[in-house]
Amino acid sequence: MKRRIYLRKKTLEEAIKITLEAFAWPRFLKKENIPVKNALGRITAEAIYAKRSVPAFNAAAMDGIAVQAEKTFGAHESHPLRLKVGQEAFFVNTGEPLPPDTNAVIMIEEVHQVSEDEVEIMTPAFPWQHVRKIGEDVVEGELIFPPSHKLAPWDLGALLATGHLEIPVKERPKVAIIPTGDELVSPEEATEELLKEGRTVEFNSTMIAATVEEWGGKAQVFPIVPDIPEEIEKVILEALEADFHLVTVLAGSSAGSKDHTANLIEKEGELLFHGIAMMPGKPAILGRIKEKPIFGVPGYPVSAVLAFEKLMKPAFSAMLGVRLPERPKVTAKAGRKIPSRLGTREFLRVRLGEVAGEKVFMQLKRGAGAITTLTKADALCEIPEEVEGLDAETKVTLEILRPEKDLSHTALVLGSHDMALDILEEFLKKEAPEYDLSLAHLGSLGGLLALRDNLSHFGGTHLFDPETGEFNVPYIKRHLPETPLVLVHFAYREQGLIVPKGNPKNITRLEDLAREDVTFINRQPGAGTRVLLDYHLEKLGLNPRQIKGYETEETTHLGVAIAVATGRADVGLGILAAARLLSLDFVPLFPERYDLAVRKDFFLSPFWQKIASILASQAFRERVLALGGYDVSQMGKMLYEQ
Repeated sequence: MKRRIYLRKKTLEEAIKITLEAFAWPRFLKKENIPVKNALGRITAEAIYAKRSVPAFNAAAMDGIAVQAEKTFGAHESHPLRLKVGQEAFFVNTGEPLPPDTNAVIMIEEVHQVSEDEVEIMTPAFPWQHVRKIGEDVVEGELIFPPSHKLAPWDLGALLATGHLEIPVKERPKVAIIPTGDELVSPEEATEELLKEGRTVEFNSTMIAATVEEWGGKAQVFPIVPDIPEEIEKVILEALEADFHLVTVLAGSSAGSKDHTANLIEKEGELLFHGIAMMPGKPAILGRIKEKPIFGVPGYPVSAVLAFEKLMKPAFSAMLGVRLPERPKVTAKAGRKIPSRLGTREFLRVRLGEVAGEKVFMQLKRGAGAITTLTKADALCEIPEEVEGLDAETKVTLEILRPEKDLSHTALVLGSHDMALDILEEFLKKEAPEYDLSLAHLGSLGGLLALRDNLSHFGGTHLFDPETGEFNVPYIKRHLPETPLVLVHFAYREQGLIVPKGNPKNITRLEDLAREDVTFINRQPGAGTRVLLDYHLEKLGLNPRQIKGYETEETTHLGVAIAVATGRADVGLGILAAARLLSLDFVPLFPERYDLAVRKDFFLSPFWQKIASILASQAFRERVLALGGYDVSQMGKMLYEQ
């Protein structure tokens, strides 16, 4: 099948407008009767009126005596009035019906019982005092809920009270989800052998189905369909013949030779649009076959989620007749300059924190195939089509993905990557769940500059200064002379060469990086590992241009290790823990000191005191030691203050 190119991408607004106008969404859902007790979150299909009044009788609103108010008008402290029990006064409890010929209740605290047959009062009652009258809450025939009302827990109580045991609601939107792709394998069938052969675990369907359920719909995931047009067409037509309101095809929406969805829609129906000026999510498709909507989303997971959410959420709102809840918004400033492409709306995943009284965000990596850019993100940053990126400190409105996080109790941790920081986050959530860490990797120098610019609370650093032979302090004095901070020791680490298991190319020293048969994977400029490498290369008289792969960069030790494990590189410089995690070999070269640079005000906060107690704990230190290549004997020691 020929490749399809995007002749003209729709803007997101145009795509939403086409989606809403192309189908009679409000008429999609039929009415069904369900028990009230099962109706939480459902949408009323018609107006609901009270079948009975609430309360259905005049009821006592207080414990006391029921009386006829007019017979108490002479009561006074100087002239107490006595009433006969059972004739003029009747003891009642809260909620009980008033006896005949009574219209008021006197609180028991204001009643003096003279004898078993007589009580005394000193204050008159007025008509309907402390009485819940018939229909005070709801009158029979009164409107309880209009059509298209989403039922809350207390709504169910009102329905039962007004005589409803069943209620007509709109059926839940039903969505068929069809994953496609020769390379896909279900999570249950995935084995190490299959994955090494190039197969990919199919999980987009689970995410889309969960989104449908969250919006109040029902999803059915079909078995994975191979990239055979006839097979895909057969399953699509089967889904269209069933009672689904929407058919969603996963993958096959792009412009590759195996992307068949658009052609199949054109063959069987009408293609409404193909391609949206948004990233991630550009290759989204909407079509109509047999008057039913068929939606195609890209195969990359972040693209799939965002395309489905941005385009189908308005359709679900139209179907249900209610506005689906929007995520909370917050205004924050960009911590760094962020480039973006004109003409394309971009949704960045960002980390978010509150530093020195201002909300700050830092961009995570952009990859549409990296689902962890969503799992690690605190918020989405939307950059409009007409904006060519954001300057540092530009304030924008973010869409909060983690509303459960209290930003005043969230520490933004920017700096050098270390696997032990993930363990610190784990220990913190166990011991002090009210606190959160939000980690992003900028490299050691980037982390220090973030502290200088009031963009973070603390960060890891391991910058070696060739002139003094010291770690970190010279850089702090040079780049942050006016920033109040404290340098806290975290650990000594072993830096060395990460090589494949068995070290097939016998790489044993830095000089081997210059060999013609060796491909290197580097760290980004400003990373402590990169500074250390460049120092030792210069010391050995090695020119970086002699090293194949020197310009190829990763931002974490794990990124370096994965590059070696997958064959993209023969060797990288990193820590033992990263090599050990991926069962790679390690050639130790030199120790280094890894410290935490901490804002002074944060260092004095209860938040840091909790972190300090974790650093001092034996359990935490043992977990770090178990990673391999760490010396934690001085962990938590204050090394420098300014």
